[in-house]
Amino acid sequence: MKKELSIIVTSYKNPPVLRLCLESLRKNVLCKNYEILVLNSSTEEDTEMMMREDFPDVKFFPFKNNLGFSKLVNNGLKKTKGDYILILNADIIIEKKSADILLQQLKNNPSIGIIGPKLLNFDGKVQPSCFKFYTPSIIIYRRTFLGRFQFAKRKINKFLYKDKDLEKPQEVDWIMGSAIMTIRRAFEKVGLMEENFGFMYFEDVDWCRRFWEKGFKVVYYPHAKMFHYHGKGSASQSALKAVLFNRLTREHVKSALKYFWKYLGKPNSHQE
Repeated sequence: MKKELSIIVTSYKNPPVLRLCLESLRKNVLCKNYEILVLNSSTEEDTEMMMREDFPDVKFFPFKNNLGFSKLVNNGLKKTKGDYILILNADIIIEKKSADILLQQLKNNPSIGIIGPKLLNFDGKVQPSCFKFYTPSIIIYRRTFLGRFQFAKRKINKFLYKDKDLEKPQEVDWIMGSAIMTIRRAFEKVGLMEENFGFMYFEDVDWCRRFWEKGFKVVYYPHAKMFHYHGKGSASQSALKAVLFNRLTREHVKSALKYFWKYLGKPNSHQE
């Protein structure tokens, strides 16, 4: 049966966090005609039991292997029945009406292809979630001692849109894929997420870039708020140690190289 809103939740080995996410959706989505799909990598018995006993109304798709973010999302997109699709990581807790606010914005503004909320840490501090497109220098500045210099800080601040008033809705280059909403007619024109970058990095950057290329806007909408438990596993060590010993950092660097190769020689902002 056709749905107005499909909600895709991607999850990996953390049933207590997944439970909180699903409970927040039950309480805080006001739209009546919606469905929830949970796509879970490396599924274990406790997750299957929780979904079967406590969330029988949720469509659950367990995977034995760790598929990575983009493959989970793409599997979900193929199974959705809604005209609008909210994509969430399981570590997102939504505020009341936040999904409905984003839904209404997409309905009212057909030029928007992707929209994302303001993300908050659980202490209420704002978490960066909208960005300019990456350049190689930005990755170097953010991961090495060079980021301490004023010239680098200015570049990083522009990358984070700190030169803009982020209390106001605005067009941005890309939005973190932890919480984004799109519309079926747009993503069907743009295509599915890129699956060749790796497990969890740059798919959202690339997808937003392709939406811009197809004529759809990417919008940051801070009047909708969601909480995000965001672990910084890839930024916890010095750059050299991280590349040598931190798998997440290595994945990030490999994904970055593939991304830069794909867009070599192309304009690096939707404003160019």
